[in-house]
Amino acid sequence: MKKTFSVFLFLALSIMAWSQAPAHAAAPNTKDPVAAALGAIMTRQQGNLINAITAMPADKFGYKPTPDQITFGHLAAHIAEANYNFCAAVGGVALPKIESKESDPKDTLLAAAKASFDFCSDALAKMDDSKLGEQVDLFGSKTSRAGAVLRLASAWADHYGAAAMYLRLNGILPPSAQPKK
Repeated sequence: MKKTFSVFLFLALSIMAWSQAPAHAAAPNTKDPVAAALGAIMTRQQGNLINAITAMPADKFGYKPTPDQITFGHLAAHIAEANYNFCAAVGGVALPKIESKESDPKDTLLAAAKASFDFCSDALAKMDDSKLGEQVDLFGSKTSRAGAVLRLASAWADHYGAAAMYLRLNGILPPSAQPKK
């Protein structure tokens, strides 16, 4: 009987503690669940990508695993460019002029990536799930805003996978593989 009561008390206290969590942590935006989910994905991927760019030593931005692959600097510039293009389409905002190039120094490319995520944060705040069926221009072709959302989330994953591989090939543990502190 004591064991059953202890289990019941533990479960009740756990449920009470969970219900006291901040609203933003427990309840997604029910009006725009796709926008809320994309925002959560962006938060995680932004951390991973910015930390990956930060982790790569400046003298390795010209590194490429094989002659046919891009340099790490090219990847960093591409991340910023892709963010601007995708987030402008998804958020329905004007695409700003983009000036990053792979030969830029690490500090410049890191700043460009950070600025592109700031742009994404602002653009995605304007996203409205009711417009997911609208057609948008993305890299010179038409797609639904929903398609652009899916491609954006996939691009973040693809870019981080590439960055993690480049880091590992240089003996650096990627951010998502770091022990939790």
